[in-house]
Order: sequence, then structure tokens, then C-alpha cells
Amino acid sequence: MIYLFYFRCRFEHTVMINEFLQYLQYEKNYSSHTVLSYHTDLIQFCKFLDITPDRFDPSTIDSLKIQQWVLFLMNDKLSARSLSRKISTLKSFWRFSLKRGYVKHNPTLIITLPKTKKPLPAFFKEKEMNNVLENPFILDRFEPVRNQLIITIFYLTGIRLSELINIKDTDIDLTEGTLRVIGKRNKQRIVPFGADLSKEIEHYISLRNKEVETPEPYLFVRNNGIKMYPKMVYNIVHTSMSEVSSLHKRSPHVLRHTFATSLLNGGADINSVKELLGHSSLAATQVYTHTSFEELYNIYKHAHPRAK
Repeated sequence: MIYLFYFRCRFEHTVMINEFLQYLQYEKNYSSHTVLSYHTDLIQFCKFLDITPDRFDPSTIDSLKIQQWVLFLMNDKLSARSLSRKISTLKSFWRFSLKRGYVKHNPTLIITLPKTKKPLPAFFKEKEMNNVLENPFILDRFEPVRNQLIITIFYLTGIRLSELINIKDTDIDLTEGTLRVIGKRNKQRIVPFGADLSKEIEHYISLRNKEVETPEPYLFVRNNGIKMYPKMVYNIVHTSMSEVSSLHKRSPHVLRHTFATSLLNGGADINSVKELLGHSSLAATQVYTHTSFEELYNIYKHAHPRAK
């Protein structure tokens, strides 16, 4: 859904802010959700300055005003993560304005992002995954087979929830064992999978085509043949994993974490894992190395006689 038309109807923007939002959506290929977040941050900044968006002139803003806004947000008990995002919004806006010649200096250069402690990603244990994937009580019917395949694909490919629900039959090559997915910013990548998964997909498609009347061209559909929605897939994963795991978070993204952690624990090269996950930078993948190290450390601590 394109939010920019919604913005025009509800808010009065300067041409500059509106142009910035269009730049994010159409040139940077940011998602509509991300563009909406940038929009919200800029409107909040205008509100702090006590001006309406149509009177916002970035050339009159100095670093002191930005620092005062940051201090205001800190006093308002905003989390470090949210504060970092709002500062990043202003930094992006001024970089854009400077590049387009709308301002002559960038007051955000001296503004630093607060340090945030990133929690280690949660992941399911191998035994837990085996208990789900090797469940002998799965009925050979469309819906239970579909739900099982959803978890299997998440675990064996590491794809995102948004990527899974948009898979079409034509994106799958069962002979080659490859899956084409469209990731963030419309980046396409090819993910390999094994012969066993190929057979499971083929079996599922056969059941789907028999039991579902005129399904849409997507791989995963509802009983009425219409494409699945994110919350439905989330609930399927959460319900299935709740039967075998006590983790607080039992989401599709935890399965993605599990995929990455399993590869690294198995000796996979981190750059290869980066490509499989569709990360744009290595930094996003490196968080999994800490998880893998903790796993190795626990093994060492329990196995070595002098580790304690």
C-alpha cells in the first residue's frame, strides 16, 4: 500500500519533506511501513519546534535545537532503540537536503546515536526442531501438511515471513532444488534446498490442488484458495513450537535465527550465511556468531574436566 497519497490528504507538507518521503519509497525502495515511521518522526520534530510541517525550514535548524529534542525524548523515557531511529531519521533527512542543495550545512553531524545493547537472538534447539519436523501424527490432509511445510521451509531456508507468504509456484524449481524469494528493498535471491524438502513441497502441492478449489498462484493459501496473511502464519508457527519449546518468543523470525545458528554451529562460512539470509551487510549476520560462541562455550564448560 502506498502511504504517500494518504500523507497528502491528511497532512500539509513542505515540498521538501514530501520529496524526501518519495525518495525513500521510490529510489531507496524502503517499505511503506518504514516510510511511515520516517514521516512520524519528522512530524514529531516539527511539533517539538512548535511549527506546522508547512512552515518547516531545515536551513534555520541548528544542532542545538536537535540536541534539545534528543534531551526531551530522553527525559520522556524513550528507549535507546527508538531514540536511535528518530536521530537516524533526521540524519537521513539532512543528508538528502544537503545533496539536493536545500541546505548548506548538516547540523546532525555532531549528534551521536545512543549505544543500544542488542539482545542475542533466540533460537530453537535441534532436538526441539526434530520433535516438530518428525511428528508421526500429522494427518495427510491439506491443512496439517501445509502447516508442517511452513515450519520446515522456515527452518531449512531461513527466509522471512514476508518472503514466505509471497512465494509463488513459479518461484520453486523442484528439479534444481532452488527457491527464488524477493527480500527487503525488492532484492531477489536464490535459496537452495535439499531433495527431501523437494518431495515435501511436491506432495503438498498435490494435496492443495486436490482439496482447494482454484487456488491463487501463491504456494501457501487458505482453505478458500486465497493467499495467507502474516498473522495466520505467525499463529501456525507459534502454536506448533509451543508444543516443544518453552521459549518466550516462538515466531517465524526465531526459526530464521535457528537456521542461521545451525549453519554457523555446523561450520558454515559467515559470508555464505549472509547471502542465504539476504542481509545487506555482514554486521547484521555477525550477531549470530555470538550465539554460536555461547553454544560452543556451554559445550566446553560441561565437557572439559577443568573448564570449571
